[in-house]
Amino acid sequence: MGKVGACLCSRNAHKLAELRPVLPVFELELLDAAEFPDEEDQSYYENARAKARFGRMMGEFDMWMLGEDSGLEVVALAGGPGLRSARYAEAGEDAIDKLLGALAGAEGERRRGRYVCELVCLSPELEEFRGTGVLQGAIAGERRGSQGFGYDPVFVPDGETQTIAELGDDWKRVHSHRAQAGRALVESLSGAF
Repeated sequence: MGKVGACLCSRNAHKLAELRPVLPVFELELLDAAEFPDEEDQSYYENARAKARFGRMMGEFDMWMLGEDSGLEVVALAGGPGLRSARYAEAGEDAIDKLLGALAGAEGERRRGRYVCELVCLSPELEEFRGTGVLQGAIAGERRGSQGFGYDPVFVPDGETQTIAELGDDWKRVHSHRAQAGRALVESLSGAF
């Protein structure tokens, strides 16, 4: 069987590149939409489902729609920035600088954090499939590395000494929270085609 057409309901080409290898069943493209719905800050699942539902209304009928929401949760910030990770920094502010400033003086367990990703996929018949991924780690004291995006230059995964940005995109495509969510989604899709 050939690949199934699907749209990632996002403008983020980095997320698309990360998800393509772990979702081999799909011919995955970004949804062509001028506007996307605002995230409501309820849960990663609710945000991902809202994006998939939006795609279902806007996209081609025979395409599968994939919604994704993810965030970084840090112990010292009581789980923040969490659902607001992409909107953590104000206009003109750098999110990593803001995060490192908020963690000034935090040590040990207080620097622990995790990346969370939720994927929700809707079939043309509105069947819903889901995948969740979590990557545990800690926040470094300074930026290191040049690959990845978002908070990758300061996130050190458990079992590693380098940040994700130092480990590189090839490492990330296999081990990230998004890759884990993609594999969980593939498992939930078993027998769906």
